[in-house]
Amino acid sequence: MKVPFSKFVALAALVVTATVARAETVQVAVAANFTKPMEAIAAEFEKDTGHKAQLSFGSTGKLYAQIANGAPFDVFLAADDSTPMKMDKELLSLPGSRFTYAIGTLVLWSAKEGYVDGKGEVLKKGDIKHVAVANPKTAPYGLAAMQTLTKLGLLTALQPKFVQGENITQTYQFAATGNAELGFVALSQVFKDGKLNSGSAWIVPANLYEPIRQDAVILAKARNNAAAKALVDYLKGPKAAVVIKSYGYGL
Repeated sequence: MKVPFSKFVALAALVVTATVARAETVQVAVAANFTKPMEAIAAEFEKDTGHKAQLSFGSTGKLYAQIANGAPFDVFLAADDSTPMKMDKELLSLPGSRFTYAIGTLVLWSAKEGYVDGKGEVLKKGDIKHVAVANPKTAPYGLAAMQTLTKLGLLTALQPKFVQGENITQTYQFAATGNAELGFVALSQVFKDGKLNSGSAWIVPANLYEPIRQDAVILAKARNNAAAKALVDYLKGPKAAVVIKSYGYGL
């Protein structure tokens, strides 16, 4: 039996209306190092699911403080695993929602071509004036930089030369603009699809700092937000995995 065209149009409109009605917005707090990958993932997430991800970026410590003080986030992507673990204990997050979405990599980077060698020997040069480092109290990549310099026995010599960023984005900007010759940043900020975007870099060996396991949680207030659950499921899926790996993260 043929369906009259007018009824077909009405039925299609009804389906679209129902889909739009089910679509929700998820407010996402994202650690600054994951800015580029998350922007790409959020765009694909919206196309594939109809849900919208509203992103806010910052240091893990500051985002945690905002959430603890009632900021209206639904999902939190931290740059460590200890902060989400603490949130579980404080009942700020949905039990059982915590998972590792990426494993970060620390890199010593300079905007100058050929300035950083493949072994990080540049750190021993006496003519370095400034080294950009993220605040180790609020940014896990800053803490990793401190651990690295401590193991190398260079912390005391270089500490007076630190230019401290509030988060890893500001730290990268210090190095990118030349306000610091060098910066300890996230590999994802200077790397894409297997190659360095610009400048020169030393990928810091993983044995020089504690693993940067980046965990995500759904916040307790978002237990009934379908978009929050959909985003977490999407982050665990194959499309997100391709994006995450393309920026140099481990899974």
